[in-house]
Amino acid sequence: MQYIGALIGDYCGSIYEWNNTHEESPDSIEILKNGKFTDDSVLTAAVMEWLINTGGDSTEKLAEILKDWATNYPDAGYGGRFKAWVLGDSTKPINSYGNGAGMRVSPCAFYANTLDECLDLAKKSAEVTHNHEEGIKGAQAIAEAIYLARSGAVKQDMKRILEEDFKYDLSKPITEIGTKSHRFDATCQVTVPEAIICFLESNDFIDCIRKSIWIGGDSDTIAAMACSIAEPYYGLPHFIMEQFKEKFPDDMKKTIMLFNEKMLKR
Repeated sequence: MQYIGALIGDYCGSIYEWNNTHEESPDSIEILKNGKFTDDSVLTAAVMEWLINTGGDSTEKLAEILKDWATNYPDAGYGGRFKAWVLGDSTKPINSYGNGAGMRVSPCAFYANTLDECLDLAKKSAEVTHNHEEGIKGAQAIAEAIYLARSGAVKQDMKRILEEDFKYDLSKPITEIGTKSHRFDATCQVTVPEAIICFLESNDFIDCIRKSIWIGGDSDTIAAMACSIAEPYYGLPHFIMEQFKEKFPDDMKKTIMLFNEKMLKR
């Protein structure tokens, strides 16, 4: 089972989102407590289903799939505007620049065969709701980072390319980002560069989770985005796979497996 870095980051970060850690060091953070899959995982699974069924061709179908998954998981922790969109009759985008655009984009980066396709799918996956320029930019930045990681790029080159393409400052160390006093912010323009920095500073997949949680703020989504980049760069540790293989709800697990099967034919 692959392509689940975002879901693992979400699960591990979920218990810290409204209870940010006060640990002095990322190494002290417990990451395998009983967490939960939040909206990050639910909507990532929705994007997987969209790619399985349409190959990314129909944003109208994506809107339908997003609403279906969110309706089936009504208490997953959606933002207020997104929840209103789900419950409403319209599929008109909500012009959001929230990090919901970045948290669900990872399947697009794995599915794409070229960087252009990656960026196009990322834009489509975001703009059905998050059509603000910062929302699209955030989704494309995470997707490009994943694509570069799976293409074998080294971190120094990834940092340079992402800074050039998206004008994010990726030089700030995590020790300057926050921890105990980190204010909560769920926008793409704040959390997407933070997630990328957590990946860039990490030593392995587990360290990436811990650093993503340690900086505080929107822990589950920062970890989801950072770990979606860390998965193709480091690979998933075997013991993590053993921990998680029975945690996924049946419909989520089925969609993940179907996406894995689809990827074998790409």
